[in-house]
Amino acid sequence: MNPRWKPGVTVAAVVENQGKFLLVEEETPSGLRLNNPAGHLDAGESLIEACIRETREESAYQFTPQALVGSYLWRASDGSGDPSGYLRFAFCGVLGAHDPTQALDHGIVRTLWLSLDEVRASAARHRNPLVLQCIEDYLRGCRYPLELLNTHPAIYPPGAGTAAPSQR
Repeated sequence: MNPRWKPGVTVAAVVENQGKFLLVEEETPSGLRLNNPAGHLDAGESLIEACIRETREESAYQFTPQALVGSYLWRASDGSGDPSGYLRFAFCGVLGAHDPTQALDHGIVRTLWLSLDEVRASAARHRNPLVLQCIEDYLRGCRYPLELLNTHPAIYPPGAGTAAPSQR
């Protein structure tokens, strides 16, 4: 009998500004890689809250998700023996203020603004194939309402309140 597969839940922001896309360069076990601002869903937060937090932590930009670009299920096939996989929820939205004094999350080396051609040309350096796929889907016009995502109040710790984003 095969053990139950439990992919990690992640979020990612597809951020476009004047024809360029926001990527982060990060340290990984495979060396420096490029990724969308992205990360894992933490306990006690919705997918939308996770995307806002991860984008701020990794890029020092405020970000307001406005639509779901897509959901993506992926498992590494690099022979690393890592059985993990990821269920990624990618969002697009409005870029807000940048805080140049904010330290970037552990492992993030820098942020980059790349044209689509530059993103495509750097595919060998992407953290995974979802980096480009999310951008391509965004450019194809994939937009799904945030109301598709529901977070039951039981997710939040007692006393945390649930009056924040309506998409919780």
